[in-house]
Amino acid sequence: MTNSIKRALISVSNKSGLVEFGKFLSDQGVEILSTGGSAKALRGAGIDVIEVSDFTGFPEIMDGRVKTLQPKIHGGLLAVRGNSKHEQAMDTHGIKNIDLLVVNLYPFEATVAAGLDFDTCIENIDIGGPALIRAAAKNHKFVTVVVDPADYSEIMSEMTTNNSSTSEQSRKKYAAKAYGLTGAYDAAIAGWFNFETKQTFPPCIALGGTLKQTLRYGENPHQAAAFYTNSENRPGISTATQVQGKQLSFNNLNDTDAAFELVAEFVDGPACVIVKHANPCGVAVGENLSEAYSRALACDTESAFGAILAFNRALDGTTAEGVAKLFAEVVIAPTIDADALQILSGKKNLRVLITEGLPDPTASAPMIHTLSGGYLLQDRDNQILDKLRIVTKRAPTDQEMLDLRFAFIVAKHVKSNAIVYAKNGATVGVGAGQMSRINSSRIAAWKAGDAAKVAGDEQSWAIGSVVASDAFFPFADGLISAADAGATAIIQPGGSMRDEEVIAAADEKGLAMVYTGMRHFRH
Repeated sequence: MTNSIKRALISVSNKSGLVEFGKFLSDQGVEILSTGGSAKALRGAGIDVIEVSDFTGFPEIMDGRVKTLQPKIHGGLLAVRGNSKHEQAMDTHGIKNIDLLVVNLYPFEATVAAGLDFDTCIENIDIGGPALIRAAAKNHKFVTVVVDPADYSEIMSEMTTNNSSTSEQSRKKYAAKAYGLTGAYDAAIAGWFNFETKQTFPPCIALGGTLKQTLRYGENPHQAAAFYTNSENRPGISTATQVQGKQLSFNNLNDTDAAFELVAEFVDGPACVIVKHANPCGVAVGENLSEAYSRALACDTESAFGAILAFNRALDGTTAEGVAKLFAEVVIAPTIDADALQILSGKKNLRVLITEGLPDPTASAPMIHTLSGGYLLQDRDNQILDKLRIVTKRAPTDQEMLDLRFAFIVAKHVKSNAIVYAKNGATVGVGAGQMSRINSSRIAAWKAGDAAKVAGDEQSWAIGSVVASDAFFPFADGLISAADAGATAIIQPGGSMRDEEVIAAADEKGLAMVYTGMRHFRH
């Protein structure tokens, strides 16, 4: 069923394309009702407009808070055409049909993102707009609702083809989009209120997002997928600009997020993180970015093939020359200088992302994991490691302590059970995601030996390293394995029933060990 559009109500915050669309409607003989700034913009272009207050016979009041919340407006949107009772009510109360609603909402999320005060944010909560949208979308059998200027051209094309009418299929599609908008809008407001009132786990949660990108497929080719962003506006994968390369895949996005979140943890100097399948396979700090990259790569040159490279400083030409020698999927950095961009442009398929900032690793935000039929909600793992307790007879040296802190930061971003070997500000072996901690320790030690062989060293890089464990050693065997590989110091949360046994084993091996009192499981 088509619906001939004879009367439209336009009230938009985003005025992109408004004048062109208004002129089209006017040329089609559509009567246009409008409010405030929208009416002013249309009149300024010579388009005839009827003010809503003139149409309803009731003025805008309360500083514009009440202007469209009026029976003559909502009746015109909600009336069922052909329903005798509805038509009688319309005749009795002087209500006219409204066939097209063009509305978008006050910029609430932008107001919050700008850091404006509480009262200003409240004033940017749209009330009339969502009410209009929901009314028109409910009555989509007769009313076309448009909430996105990007849809104007499609509407104009359909009206031109169909004698000023839209199809019911189109109206249903626009209604679905409209409810998605109001749902996401309310979710952003609810999330902001929960943050402002410090409600970590409210009785109900609303999740909203905006489609950023439809993906070729998900984790596997038979899975459909898309990328949505929320209102957090956290610097990283959701805010990045892609300056070259193929379309990002589901796995690219997931791995790049993991890499950039880890590299942002290192605030004191240049750092590089290399991630493969959501786990870091090489992490290092250095005097400059090129050194950090070379040392991160040396940890596991094999796994780095086809990996994600993340940097916490401006990517320069010297570092880019090294990067260009490696087959990588993605490079992400806060900024990239002209020389580096020129060098990387030679690798056409390499995806290059610029974020214009680093995420704050201490910021608080809810983390959501989906389950069948529900969600798990938790705080971000953002605690700062500030209290270490030495539990062995030997205390760590200054260099060991620096490396212990470095290794524990990396372990926080490795899938559990996580074991990280590190030396002089660089990982030398990483064991991730094993069902038993001792196997993670063995794998990390094996990788440290393998990395040394690749570099031409006869001695395993595990010798003289430190080891971080994301959770306590349930038995002494994992620690003994690390000691036998050549590690000299251990950092772990502690808290096992066998802590005394583990400490005794460390003392027997001459290790220094510190407890953090904090674990970093990551599943």
